[in-house]
Amino acid sequence: MTEEKYISSTQLARALGLSPRSIQRYVQQKSITPEFVTPGGHYRWNADRVKEQLKALREHTAD
Repeated sequence: MTEEKYISSTQLARALGLSPRSIQRYVQQKSITPEFVTPGGHYRWNADRVKEQLKALREHTAD
């Protein structure tokens, strides 16, 4: 069984080479969806899934 690793928005931004503000904008536009939101309101992400979401977004906007 593999354990998924969830990261913060700041860690996600760093992993993707984006600014934290870019991550916020993608969330507001509903272009990416966090795995879950903590009780304190912080997003937690699976970086691989976000990469897939962004790839699909790029392909959709290229049409």
